[in-house]
Amino acid sequence: MKNREIAELFERIADALEVKGETGFKVVAYRKGARILQDMAEDVEAVAREGRLGSVPGIGEGLAKKIREYLETGKMAKFAEAMKGLPESLLGLLEIQGLGGKTVHLMHEKLGVKDIDGLKRAIADGSLAGLPGMGDKKVDNLRRALEARERTAERVSICEAAVIADEVIAYLRKAPGVGRVSAAGSLRRMKETVGDIDILACGKDGSKIIRHFTRHPGAVRVLAEGGTKGSVVIRTGDAERQVDLRVVAEREYGAALLYFTGSKAHNIKLRGLAKERGLKISEYGVFKGDKRLASREEEDCYRVLGMPWIPPEMREDRGEIELALENRLPRLLEAADIKGDLHVHTRASDGDLSLGEVAGLARKMGYSYIAICDHSRSVTYARGLEVERLAAEIEEIEAFNRTLRGFRVLKGSEVDILADGSLDFPDKLLGRLDFVVAAIHSGFKKNVTERMLKALANPHVRTIAHPTGRLISRRGGYEVDLDRVIDGAARHGKALELNAYFDRLDLDELNLKKAKSKGVRISIGTDTHFADGLAMMRFGVGIARRAWLEKGDVLNTLGADELVGRTAIRKERGKRARRP
Repeated sequence: MKNREIAELFERIADALEVKGETGFKVVAYRKGARILQDMAEDVEAVAREGRLGSVPGIGEGLAKKIREYLETGKMAKFAEAMKGLPESLLGLLEIQGLGGKTVHLMHEKLGVKDIDGLKRAIADGSLAGLPGMGDKKVDNLRRALEARERTAERVSICEAAVIADEVIAYLRKAPGVGRVSAAGSLRRMKETVGDIDILACGKDGSKIIRHFTRHPGAVRVLAEGGTKGSVVIRTGDAERQVDLRVVAEREYGAALLYFTGSKAHNIKLRGLAKERGLKISEYGVFKGDKRLASREEEDCYRVLGMPWIPPEMREDRGEIELALENRLPRLLEAADIKGDLHVHTRASDGDLSLGEVAGLARKMGYSYIAICDHSRSVTYARGLEVERLAAEIEEIEAFNRTLRGFRVLKGSEVDILADGSLDFPDKLLGRLDFVVAAIHSGFKKNVTERMLKALANPHVRTIAHPTGRLISRRGGYEVDLDRVIDGAARHGKALELNAYFDRLDLDELNLKKAKSKGVRISIGTDTHFADGLAMMRFGVGIARRAWLEKGDVLNTLGADELVGRTAIRKERGKRARRP
């Protein structure tokens, strides 16, 4: 329906008029018209077609004329007139809690404020407090609102965003009349970090669903509450995060989900493709003229454009549309393909869980194996295992496995790569392990490429842990030539790790693609140290899908016997290659 589009235009006109200094009935009329359109159960196009606009309470002849103009031409002259000569940055100030059009007009006219930076200066130099109707208290409130806006504008980790979204979605599903609900935006595309948390829902009464949303118990501030859109700030610990909800009709849900998932580049490419075919695609559906061809399901919208559904993680305009048109999309890795976690710690080093506890959690996740990879002796700050302690752990795991059916604990180690490229344990001990993860935890100031290459040549090493060493929130990682490391892994038939811990996600999607192109397999490990850590696998799978990895590209999709068997074969080949 066009109801929402026209309502938003009316709201923008009212904002623009106020910012320009207009007051009185005109502003009120546009805002009232917007509310009426948002709350209308009928399609305004149908009402106009049947000549009933004049009978809608609150819609006078002036508004009715503008509605008909937009329906007939797709444009509204009054909107263009209202926006003329008005800097977009001024309207952006209206998004700050406590600022209305009248105040923005006054700040612009008297102080020359035209954007957020100007507002900050006016607050700092005291000039804002001198405006009529302001005062110190209002200025202090604006300062707080600005600080909150900047906090919520920060990008947050995929983990934090997913936790908030999952909780909000569960809460929304309890709302009367709500239908389908989904995360959208960069969260649905599984980007490493997320800006605002976008959620889409469908239902017959958008106002009631939005009202339920804005009453979320974690909401500390309501930024917007309308008939189809709502926005709140939710506090999590010391942080405040913005969550936006859009409510659409059931029949538009698929098109809206496609539109609000993005990315912008993907959507632009789809619009161009639709235009070439004489179609139009928007958040309301795919149209040929006035006829709606698809909108209820994403699959329908893609099908009308001549291609299969494209997974959200691929929607970045990196060639996925061209592949879809040729029906050559890869079958991406699925969570169900993962048979085990290949990097887990216990309390033998720096984890919180016992061997039995971590194995129990893995079985609950449906895994058939898990690799215990406690730290080696050089990592003293993490209680790294000495030779005797690793030997004892190997025996403990072997005894534990004898009590199990349908599940296996792999004997492993996150063994340090020392400064000269040698490993922290002797080969004889490493030979007793099922899965060796080689890692760098020191010497970051020097280039570590040669150390990694030497480790890859060791026949006992199966994969390199977190190959760049980055932590997304606080450090860029060590100096390393990833192209050479990827080539080295390919040459020796070794894997590289995708560390699924949310603050690592290392390798990133671009380097994962490089590895795939060289035939290098990827091991996904959560680097679990605590009970909730195994759940990080969802983020590893998400990044793998963004890199277009398929089942065959990932070690974890192998069964335990096949995985260990291949490791043994590589060890033997490596030993033969090193013999004089």
